[in-house]
Amino acid sequence: MASNQPAPEAPSPFTADGLGGPERTWEEWNPTAESVRPVRGKHRVAKQRGLARSSTVLGVGVIAAVGAGGMATAQSKPPVSISLPDSIADNLPDAKSLPGVGAFMSGEAEAAPVTAAPLTTAGITTAEADQGTTDAGEALRARILQQAEQQQASADAEAEAAEEKAAAEKAAADAKKQQDQAEAKAKAKIAAEKKAAEEAAAKKAEEERLAKLRASYTLPTSSYTLTSTYGQSGAMWSSGQHTGLDFAGAAGSPLKAVHSGTITSAGWSGSYGYRTVLQLEDGTELWYAHQSSIDVSVGQKVSTGETIGRMGATGNVTGVHLHLEVRTAGGSAMDPAAWLNSKGLSV
Repeated sequence: MASNQPAPEAPSPFTADGLGGPERTWEEWNPTAESVRPVRGKHRVAKQRGLARSSTVLGVGVIAAVGAGGMATAQSKPPVSISLPDSIADNLPDAKSLPGVGAFMSGEAEAAPVTAAPLTTAGITTAEADQGTTDAGEALRARILQQAEQQQASADAEAEAAEEKAAAEKAAADAKKQQDQAEAKAKAKIAAEKKAAEEAAAKKAEEERLAKLRASYTLPTSSYTLTSTYGQSGAMWSSGQHTGLDFAGAAGSPLKAVHSGTITSAGWSGSYGYRTVLQLEDGTELWYAHQSSIDVSVGQKVSTGETIGRMGATGNVTGVHLHLEVRTAGGSAMDPAAWLNSKGLSV
């Protein structure tokens, strides 16, 4: 049967030599129903963190911590029996599971974590460590420089790409400009060739037309010399200007019908002398003046090249010649040389 008398005092490890305080003794605690307050409600002990708040368990933790730190040891002291209520003991953590305590109680020293490198190596990557980097500041500086170099390289690459793009765009623009110029020159050349071909075709057509006209038109005389032109000024003409074209030649030379038509007048006409008027189908009138004789009569139809009279010097003249006038259907005079040229005839 357990005695209610306290157990003999055991030597305390906490002396003035150990922690520098007064000597303290430990006594056995045998709780009774009167000394233990009943637990009510939920067991709050389970929510406590770390060591239990019991003074005895705290003492064990302190002893373990002190023993682990090498400041004091309780291995040479006799064990002290400790008893706790079941409600408390059931919720206390296993002492061996406490950091540093398990090895202390099992007799094996728990290996303290060993720092592989000094504090200055914190943050150094494995690659940097393999390269021999041991200083975190130098590693950070190296990273910053590397990042700056990468950013500069990226900026240089972007600038180079932009320059290449601009050069490509300029080359494309130059090529397009050259192509446009070449196309414009080709179009201009084609247009010029087309125009030249059209002009050549028009000229050829005009020559063919005049050739056909020459087949149906002829000069009024075959042997002549031009002595006066149309519009020439002088006192010899009553109007002050010459109204026809003078062909000088031998007296009695035959005068031909320039084109087929009808004789509308044949006889004496004052200063014109003997005159014959040949009217063409379009109404144009040809006047043959100063004839020595007339070989046709009014109303007679003549063909191109048919003789209608003879060259002479009748009327107001200074010599033998044919005075030829060309008038429109309305009676207005025109240049005979130009009219003959329009019919493919050269004078």
